[in-house]
Amino acid sequence: VQLVESGGGSVQAGGSLRLSCAYSGGTFGFYDMGWYRQAPGKEREFVARIMRGGGTTYFADSVKGRFAISRDNANKTVYLEMNLLKDEDTAVYYCNAHRPADYGLGLASFDYWGQGTQVTVSS
Repeated sequence: VQLVESGGGSVQAGGSLRLSCAYSGGTFGFYDMGWYRQAPGKEREFVARIMRGGGTTYFADSVKGRFAISRDNANKTVYLEMNLLKDEDTAVYYCNAHRPADYGLGLASFDYWGQGTQVTVSS
């Protein structure tokens, strides 16, 4: 599995960006897809997740109401729409593919990560 992020860049506070994550190398529908971010000097943190079926999403409290996550199963791509960006949203954003455990098949959960894309918000 490979994940390639794109869409990062520099934007002024209050602006918007749309990140994309292109997936290849496996069955996209097996994976819950998510975005995480890591700011300088901080640990990587959860941002958003969309479940395999596409109907359920989760967001960190810090981005609720400002960010949206979606997935295009036909094109194996997941998106993060970021609006009303703040200085504190500045970070490297990482795409995540999470395969849940399948105890019936004896498979543990597994995660794949992209290389990350930089988002810089300035006021």
